[in-house]
Amino acid sequence: MESAGPDPDEVLEWVERIAKYCADQDGVPLIAGRILGWLTVCDPAEQSAAQIAEAIGASRASLTTNLRLLSSVGFLTQSTHRGERTTYYRVDDDAWARVVQRQVASFTSLGGILRDGIGIVGEPERGARLRVAHEVFAWLDKVLTDAPPLPSVRPRTGNGEP
Repeated sequence: MESAGPDPDEVLEWVERIAKYCADQDGVPLIAGRILGWLTVCDPAEQSAAQIAEAIGASRASLTTNLRLLSSVGFLTQSTHRGERTTYYRVDDDAWARVVQRQVASFTSLGGILRDGIGIVGEPERGARLRVAHEVFAWLDKVLTDAPPLPSVRPRTGNGEP
């Protein structure tokens, strides 16, 4: 007996969780998070704006704006097929690794700013909160330094599928 695939309602609930996470953590519009979530799990992996809009229940106007946003920050790649005027979108293979790398760089930067603040404040009592914050980021820096490298991205085949 063949599997019918994932439950569409469960998939859309998961997409909504991704959307909420992106909105809460990164301040992106919910629609951008829905696009990202959908394109992470949809089949086929490459979808037109019309397919995305239908799947996540979005208007084409808000979809277009958010597709541009996600493309401009490197989350999505676009392609066309010979003989068609339709643009297709997919999650870039390296998008998630770049997100993690940006967050690590941001943590490292903040840790350095906190370290610099300790030297400026100087006084033990006045600098106590700053030292505690710096210790947290020093711990995180050690964890990240000792972490294995990010997994490599699978090469894509000629038909656009990994």
